[in-house]
Amino acid sequence: MIDGEVVLNETIHQSTRLRIMTLLVSRSESDRVAYGFIQKTLGLTGGNLTIHLRKLVDAGYVSTAKEFVDSKPRTWVEATLDGRRAFGEYLGNLERALDVTFR
Repeated sequence: MIDGEVVLNETIHQSTRLRIMTLLVSRSESDRVAYGFIQKTLGLTGGNLTIHLRKLVDAGYVSTAKEFVDSKPRTWVEATLDGRRAFGEYLGNLERALDVTFR
């Protein structure tokens, strides 16, 4: 909050990244999600998902790991502790913004 104004985290607030973060933080801290699952669940193209994941990785909100499963490459994605905290702060700020707006 700056001078009584609620500020939303722009990295998370962007709609695609908000959907990605929501999907990831809805799982337990020890869960990781396959890249393909995120792509299919959210209906994203590979390029679009990659661009948004890169922004979340650069912010320290998600981490990725690549490995081979049955001789095929698989990318795993998970929310970091910082990402979970940032998402929680984002939700709190959004609630405050809505409270101010609809009061």
